[in-house]
Amino acid sequence: MNTFQAPRGTYDLIPPRSAAFLAVRDAISTPLKNSGYGYVETPGFENVELFARGVGESTDIVSKEMYAFETKGGDRLALRPEGTASVLRAALQANLHKAGNLPVKLWYSGSYYRYENPQAGRYRHFSQVGAEAIGAEDPALDAELIILADQAYRSLGLRDFRILLNSLGDKECRPVYREALQGFLRDLDLDEDTRRRVEINPLRVLDDKRADVQKQLTGAPVLRDYLCDACKAYHEEVRALITAAGVAFEDDEKLVRGLDYYTRTTFEFVHGGLGSQSAVGGGGRYDGLSEMIGGPALPSVGWALGVDRTVLALEAEGVVLDIPASTSVYAVPLGEEARRVLFGVVTELRRAGVAADFSYGGKGLKGAMKNANRSGAPYALVAGERDLAEGVVQLKDMESGEQRAVPLETVVSELRAQLA
Repeated sequence: MNTFQAPRGTYDLIPPRSAAFLAVRDAISTPLKNSGYGYVETPGFENVELFARGVGESTDIVSKEMYAFETKGGDRLALRPEGTASVLRAALQANLHKAGNLPVKLWYSGSYYRYENPQAGRYRHFSQVGAEAIGAEDPALDAELIILADQAYRSLGLRDFRILLNSLGDKECRPVYREALQGFLRDLDLDEDTRRRVEINPLRVLDDKRADVQKQLTGAPVLRDYLCDACKAYHEEVRALITAAGVAFEDDEKLVRGLDYYTRTTFEFVHGGLGSQSAVGGGGRYDGLSEMIGGPALPSVGWALGVDRTVLALEAEGVVLDIPASTSVYAVPLGEEARRVLFGVVTELRRAGVAADFSYGGKGLKGAMKNANRSGAPYALVAGERDLAEGVVQLKDMESGEQRAVPLETVVSELRAQLA
């Protein structure tokens, strides 16, 4: 039989591996929740212009990778290729910046879409957790976000990642550097697309991964040499705060994020176990993005961490997450009367906050106990006609194999106590 399959470049999250993705999302979001970040969720598609203006028309994301379409009503929409522009749009639309409590601190989790050449760690549908601090120009915010990401990764047991850090300057000093870089790049042997990029956004050429381009970039002007005094001071403060927090990082003067909206602080988290797709996350400051999409001046900073790539990094390090069994109690009825009674017990357990499952389908004892083992539940409840006649059920410790009779009327409270 022919069956449908997931589209090329996408994946399905199914148990048991999906539990690792949920654990990663939870680990990344926990430090954010503890630091004043509130949850935001935006639509899976937005106006094309939101990304064209914010992400940049010269980027590969907008020019080559965005899933854009026209609705029946004639609207030009795109599946979201990244989260920052959408979150900032939502904050502006809801006037969160006018509530008087800046910065507005938001975190999000969701799926994103880019039409890319599928390979390990690079998908057309991928998952990210992100954070944005909107409306304040403060190096402590930049440092906070880097520290929180480091904390999240370490809480998962990830160790072999590196933090790369750079400054891209601001509207005062970057134009001077841009002109110097353009002068250097125009003399190189570059293809037509790259030459076009030199004129639109020359910094993106530094991010070109092709070996023949990188070889020619030797001796290119370095942005660090063009930073104004304000940008230098800002960057040094970010570095000092991160260092004081005990977070290791590496200065990378060639680091350029692949979106046009970044200014000043830019950073990336990379892992050596992922091959060519080494970045597991990244972000930076984007002080001009609000104005680019029609809002007021709102200096902001944020990051996005890839859930998929973080899981791959954990697997590369051999880290096995401590994920508790999804079921604590598995009920095995023997006979119709026991089926009704134990189903009632399972319902009570669930209402009492105990994760419980049931042997469905009228399986015999052997088959039902196999399912109980597969569930990972530490306890099984078994009952037949004789047990019910005596007003008890059999409580089995699945690890030790020990089994004892427990009064039916107290089994829920006993299990709650045992699992507390």
